[in-house]
Amino acid sequence: MQDGYIVLTNNPLVFEKLHSTHELIYREVSYEDILKEARDMIHQGHQLLTHPLSGSVKPNETPYKSMLLSKSKGRMDQASVRLIEYALDACKKFHFRGDQFQSDVYEDFQMIDWTLLESGMTSADVWR
Repeated sequence: MQDGYIVLTNNPLVFEKLHSTHELIYREVSYEDILKEARDMIHQGHQLLTHPLSGSVKPNETPYKSMLLSKSKGRMDQASVRLIEYALDACKKFHFRGDQFQSDVYEDFQMIDWTLLESGMTSADVWR
């Protein structure tokens, strides 16, 4: 059982919805860079609580990613390391195409990421 979670995101919609009510780390960085920040937190002892490749949107199609990590630090969790490294490898296989979309599509991508995160938060809250 976890003692809570930290939201790690590069999604401005997630920031807007959660910054005043949740522990949140918001960065204006790329999808790959937010995965790297999660990797660094995992190496510090945080545990990954949501899958870094959740949903059916490929890393090259959206610039947004939000994840839950444990608040507490412990021993480095090998399962979390494997998941985040797999996600980083998958991300490197694709060239980002998201800059080909019109601005309203970015709002859709933000909403998709928010919906996936919200589902993960609901599950995490049940197990607290």
